[in-house]
Amino acid sequence: MTTIDIITLIAIILFARLGVRLYSKYKELKKEESKNSEKDD
Repeated sequence: MTTIDIITLIAIILFARLGVRLYSKYKELKKEESKNSEKDD
């Protein structure tokens, strides 16, 4: 593997982890939001 390949691989892994983290936070936020809207009704 060349240096470019290694750097690209690391970047992909980091972006994938960031994406997963953002997605899980988004799902958590939506769950909280739906709970709050149920309380308001």
